[in-house]
Amino acid sequence: MSTHLDTLTHMATALDACTRGDLPQQEMIKLWRSGGASLPLPEKFGVVLGDLLDRIESSAMFSGESCSFSQQGLFDNLHLWANKAKARLTP
Repeated sequence: MSTHLDTLTHMATALDACTRGDLPQQEMIKLWRSGGASLPLPEKFGVVLGDLLDRIESSAMFSGESCSFSQQGLFDNLHLWANKAKARLTP
């Protein structure tokens, strides 16, 4: 189980680095897609994560902000996703 929590920690660290501008967005997205897929979570977690990551990729075309969604809001939702995933994986 700790391996899964380590994966989540690595994902959160990458998200923080991306938010600061220290990690390219595409690298963070790639890490989150592979990390999320490796976690033993219900299918709905994968659906939500995929949707969030797709929106982040789309937001890059609008300089991070658009009338339909905020990139920072999406990053905040990734943090929320990680917290819920951690709660689900923690005995």
